[in-house]
Order: sequence, then structure tokens, then C-alpha cells
Amino acid sequence: MNGFTVVECGCGLARTVLPAGFDPSRIYTQEYYEGGHRDGYVDYAGRSQELRHEFRHVVEALRVHVPQGKLIELGCAFGYFLDEASSHFDVCGIEISDHAREACVARGLDVVREATSEVLASRGPFDAAVMLDVLEHMADPGEALDRLHAAMRPRGQLLITTGDYASLLSRLMGKRWRLMTPPQHLWFFTPATLRALLARHGFRVHHFEHPWKTVPLALVAYQAARYLGGQKLVEKFTPPGQIRLNLFDVMRVVAERV
Repeated sequence: MNGFTVVECGCGLARTVLPAGFDPSRIYTQEYYEGGHRDGYVDYAGRSQELRHEFRHVVEALRVHVPQGKLIELGCAFGYFLDEASSHFDVCGIEISDHAREACVARGLDVVREATSEVLASRGPFDAAVMLDVLEHMADPGEALDRLHAAMRPRGQLLITTGDYASLLSRLMGKRWRLMTPPQHLWFFTPATLRALLARHGFRVHHFEHPWKTVPLALVAYQAARYLGGQKLVEKFTPPGQIRLNLFDVMRVVAERV
């Protein structure tokens, strides 16, 4: 796929094989957020209101399990989720994209490039941590989870969304599945493999769902155009508005730090 090999373990976990020296962080430039990547976003900043609408739903889903406290988001992009969460939490974020991180800092958000142990210790301990469609991008998810575990309070809550590699849509579409986008996506989790990963790193999953999601119509059109052609046309004429959607190929878990 896209010139990369994806291999699958007998347990159901799949991963992208990267060549030596490949740096995934090079993907997340300004162009990634502005229609320059076929697997990216057509106009992330321009769809801020639609994105914020969805993030408010995610904040409320998280607050069922942890109503307030210190929160960190790994992979916070332009910080729109942090903005919405800041009404209830003391927030900070991690973002490797220089372009996205600069947008966060310009609005006064506490966002840095790397989740080093020192950074986490200086801002924690955390009551909540969030990774929205981020875990699959990480070169070493286990290391990130270990650092989070060390920086979270006992019984702190971790909310993760990621693609469901065992979903019906994934099985039907195979290598044409919309989330099969190496090298952007490095890992492809099933419910079982995600639970196992979290358990190995000190988190117990207690909530699982395939959530409905409010999605900008521009993003739906841009992703559809990958299959049908015409992404440049979508880039120039981005449709306004949003749609409530569930393809049941994205899972959301909430896990407790044990």
C-alpha cells in the first residue's frame, strides 16, 4: 500500500513496515492540513467549527468517567479539543507537527513537541489523557503508554479512538479500507489487540463502543475523492456543513490506569 508493506500477526494486529531511517513526523507539515496529502485533511483550520462540535461530544463522553482535573492530549493538532475541554479541565497537549503546534501556542495553549518524562512530570499527575485517532500514528505506542502510565494518577482515565481493523468495513475493503493509509497509519488494531496492548502497559479497558461522529462534509468529500478521483476539485470547492456518521470501523475505548 502506497509503496509500503503491511504485515499481520496471527493475533490480528497489523503494522506498517518502515524502511530504515524513515521519520514519520515528516508527514505532518502544513500541507498535510491543507489538502497537500491525499490521506490528510483538505482544510483543517477552515473546518474548526465542525471539529469543535464533535470534540464537545467527546468531552462529555469523557466526563462520564472523570468530571474534572488535569488533562493531557497526545496528538492535539490545532488544539480544538483542548479548547473545548478547558471549561472542565486544566489542559495541556503534545503535538509533533510544527505547523499545528504553532497554531496552538498562538492561542495561548500549553502545547509542546514531545511527551518526554520530564515534560509529563512537570505538568502532571494527570486525571485524564486523550488520544483521538493518534495511537495508530505512533512509531512506538507502548513507550508512549508507559510514559503516560507513570504520569497519571491511580484510576486516571485514558480515552482512545482508533480504527477497528476487525470491522466489517475493513474486512470487506481490504487494502482499499479508508484507514489503510501507510505510512500515515503505522498500526491497525482490533478490539482484542488494543485491549491487550493497554493491559500490558497498565491500563484496564472498562468501556468500548463504535461511536457516532460529527464529520465535516469537506473531509467526507476529500476522502471519497481518493477512490473516485478529483481531490484537487474538492480542495478548491470544499462543501460547508457537517454530517453525523458511523461506519462502525472506528472504536472508542476508555481505560483506567491501574
